[in-house]
Amino acid sequence: MKIVRVVTTLVVGTCLAVVAAACQEGGEEETLTATLTATATGTPAPTAKVPGITDSEIVLGADVPLSGAFGAVYSTIPRATEAYFKYVNDTQGGVCGRQIVYKVEDNQNDPAKGMEAARNLVERDKVFAMVGSLGDDPHAAAWDYLNDNEVPDILVSAGAHRFGTDPQGHPWTVPLIPSYTVEGTFYGQYISENLPGKKVAILYENGPAGWDGLAGVKKGLDPDKNEIVSEQTFELTAISVRSQVASMKGADAEVVVIFTDPGFTSQAVIEANRLDWHPDWFISYVNSDEIMFQFVSPELLKGAITFQAFKLAAMKEDPAVAKHYEIMGRYGGPAPTNFTLYAQLLAEVAVEVLDRTCGNLTRQGLMDAVKSLKDWHSDLLLDGVNITLSEDDHIAIQTGRMLRATVEDGKGKFEYFGSLFVFEEEELE
Repeated sequence: MKIVRVVTTLVVGTCLAVVAAACQEGGEEETLTATLTATATGTPAPTAKVPGITDSEIVLGADVPLSGAFGAVYSTIPRATEAYFKYVNDTQGGVCGRQIVYKVEDNQNDPAKGMEAARNLVERDKVFAMVGSLGDDPHAAAWDYLNDNEVPDILVSAGAHRFGTDPQGHPWTVPLIPSYTVEGTFYGQYISENLPGKKVAILYENGPAGWDGLAGVKKGLDPDKNEIVSEQTFELTAISVRSQVASMKGADAEVVVIFTDPGFTSQAVIEANRLDWHPDWFISYVNSDEIMFQFVSPELLKGAITFQAFKLAAMKEDPAVAKHYEIMGRYGGPAPTNFTLYAQLLAEVAVEVLDRTCGNLTRQGLMDAVKSLKDWHSDLLLDGVNITLSEDDHIAIQTGRMLRATVEDGKGKFEYFGSLFVFEEEELE
């Protein structure tokens, strides 16, 4: 087991400017609302007036990218989460004797839209809690608003390190996925242990994923073993990363770590091949689904390394994965992928904490239940990966293994290898 101990500082000031800008913009939203109607069993416990709680329903919300390039990649996640809630409503009568209602609104991966979507869900739809909102930039705009209004903002699918490292300043926000700093630290350590002497380049988007990933690699990399010879950044509005790839090649880099989404990642790999340059690739876990092989050929991506913490859709013989296929098929979910497995994991954690809240079905009761998770394990998680949260620890997953892109019968897939990596963080006063 690899243990990485790091000391980090927290930088949150930029989110205030983002929120201010977001509040000045508006526009109509495309809203996907999933209302689940299976019959509840048991007698609901009486409850005081709480937003999103009735005698028959628990209303949850999430803002996620449903349209555009990001929606094309990530919109299956809320659909799969919805399918699992339908399964729970149908087979278990919901939670606390109430049906789960899941309302999802499009944030278009835009800060202004994210703020608007969150406000709509809280003020118009009166959700009990935000569960599984997705996107670093949209969430940077909304998390102050949610915390100021004491709305549970749990199991966030946003990897910016700040979302999980400010439990005092933002006590209502708890992300699920590992942060990019955690991931980058693992990559840095792996490179120094397994590829000593090789020159390293980092390609990263000018945003939270890129900044935190870069910081993580620098924390994990041993400068006596590996030199960073090129740091290349780009805007998410860019059309091409061709010049950045040329610069990394010109610096004689032999290893490239990329922190961005599948579109730009595949573009970098394709451009490097055009230049007849074939470094060792490390690609952020946001690329760890087999959808990547729709963007870039399996042969070009072969050998690329990424990271994750849960079982893969290819593990069809595993009982938990087989059950996932059954649930997605029976309850209207998308075709199973690594992303949909993550989405079910998210929903499983949500059901667990809701179940622990039945005796105090309030927003504070839900947060108390979230922080009561200790060594909690789903069968969809890898062996040795558990979720522990507390008053002072809001980072749910800090453990996982490396994945390598392989080719079998002409088709690309990811396979786990090596031992567990464990991140332990001490925050500076």
